Amino acid sequence: MLSMRYRGYGYGAYRGRSRSQTVLKVIIVILLIILIAVAGSYVVLEKFGVYTSDGFQLKLPFEGGAKDPNVEESQPLVVVSADPEPSASPTPEPVTTIQAVKLPRSALSDGTAASQVQAAGGSAALFDMKADDGTLGYVSQIALATETGASAKDAALNEAIRTLNGGDLYTVARVSCFRDNTVPYEEPTMGVKTYKDYNWRDNGNVRWMSPTSAEVRQYVTDVCLELAGLGFDEILLDNSAYPTDGALVNIRPGDAYDETQFETIITAFYAQVKAALNAQYPDVKLSIVTDEGVLQNGSNSESGQSLAGMAASADRVWARLEELPAVEGRNRLVAAGMDGSSLVTVGSQAGAAGENWAIWPED
Repeated sequence: MLSMRYRGYGYGAYRGRSRSQTVLKVIIVILLIILIAVAGSYVVLEKFGVYTSDGFQLKLPFEGGAKDPNVEESQPLVVVSADPEPSASPTPEPVTTIQAVKLPRSALSDGTAASQVQAAGGSAALFDMKADDGTLGYVSQIALATETGASAKDAALNEAIRTLNGGDLYTVARVSCFRDNTVPYEEPTMGVKTYKDYNWRDNGNVRWMSPTSAEVRQYVTDVCLELAGLGFDEILLDNSAYPTDGALVNIRPGDAYDETQFETIITAFYAQVKAALNAQYPDVKLSIVTDEGVLQNGSNSESGQSLAGMAASADRVWARLEELPAVEGRNRLVAAGMDGSSLVTVGSQAGAAGENWAIWPED
């Protein structure tokens, strides 16, 4: 009856909290705390934990002391432009202007070279170091030069040449390459031949060595090297192709005189001399004498000389102009791949100021 009365007043039986539920809640709270602690520790270790030679260490930002040398500091980020401004072009070296004056061989040793050049208004001396007659203006060590008598005999001459070339005066050594009246006379097998196997002669009654001969080309190359070794600043190749002046019909054709090979042989000869100079005397310039016909037409089938062949090896081209204007000659060199300032006009008097010229009267 008592229990029924209590129900009537809205009261039910008292149940209370379950002990197992309370324990479970406590465990969940503890696990959450542990999980948060572990996550926080991971963040701290990731940011401030380092491995050193002593093992793993925790380096907090508020700790004092020196920096650990084993810890690599991050470098500041450098932003590089994807399209940087182009750097300025290097300033080209100025082209050396030459005003040459042809002097006699006596000026090699008499001490008058500089004064003679100055009196003529020039800046360089031009010497005939291998003349058309084949004689050399110095004492050579080349066997062919000594055997044929082409070499000079004065033992003191070379030292005088070195003294001259050791001064401030710019010097040019002219080499008459294949027009040579001495070597073919002493060594007939090295000459350009007639049908009767005689040495052919040009209109000046001068013999020519055969450009086809590898021995001849090497001889001329060796002469150029000896002159460079004596201190000349520039080597000038003249008569450096097959002959064009004279009765060419009297020259015996064949392997030693094959017109289809002329340009190939002459171009290769220029390259041979240039390579030899570059290997031993890279500062010595190589120049080549040509005529206005080659400048106008680009080549000469009789001589084998071409603008392309010269442009591949020469630093300058010297030419005696009679009808072709100098400006047109320079334009032709530019078209061939050379600098227009590489043209040296040859004549009997001085040229314009600031231009390349040579006072070289015709013989």
